[in-house]
Formats: sequence, structure tokens, C-alpha cells
Amino acid sequence: MTPPTRQKVLGLYRKIFQIAKKWQSASGQAEETIKEKEYIKNEAKTLFRKNKNVTDPKLIKQCIEECEARIEIGLHYNIPYPRPIHLPPMGLAHKQGRVLRHQEKLRKISKPIYLKSHDEVS
Repeated sequence: MTPPTRQKVLGLYRKIFQIAKKWQSASGQAEETIKEKEYIKNEAKTLFRKNKNVTDPKLIKQCIEECEARIEIGLHYNIPYPRPIHLPPMGLAHKQGRVLRHQEKLRKISKPIYLKSHDEVS
């Protein structure tokens, strides 16, 4: 990892923990705020540890973009959890053989960047 990339990653890690420190839940309840703060910290630790050995520059860039997107969406909607996508269960193609594989491929392509790593961790 190049030094500028390393600095960017570490900066994002610090930014996430600063956000968690100042976080207030939308409901304003203390228990909810504590749960959401813990979720933010645990999610960051899990994903950063999972990706600490990534060396491919394209994959590193994709992880950085995902992190930035999740931060922006979380701050905008005041929800720390990833926003789900809403696609009909079998709405993209017919349910037979090759077409089913094609549908799974379309679902994977249609997944937003901020959810790429969420299914792998959860």
C-alpha cells in the first residue's frame, strides 16, 4: 500500500471513530444511542481487519469508496446501518437454468457500492 493510500485509510478509520464518539440516535434514547455507537465501532473494526491484507490497488480503491459512501449515507440519514436495496425477489428474469444464473448476476451488479461487504460480514 502506498503511503498516501495508507494515510487515507487511517484517516477514514479515525473519522469513523470520531463519528461514533459524537453519534446521537434519531430517536434520542440513550440505550439506542449506545447500541448504535457500538455497532459503528464493531463494524469498522471488523471490516478494516478483514481487509487489512488487501494489496490490489483496485480493490483498495473500491474499499475506500465503499467506506466513504457508507459514512456519507449514515450521516445523511442519521442511520448507522446500511440501507437495504429493494428489488423484487424474482423480478429480474425467469426462474429457469441459465436465466436464473443471469438473474443472480444482475442482482450482484445492481447491489450498491455501500453494501458490497455487508453481506460477507453479517
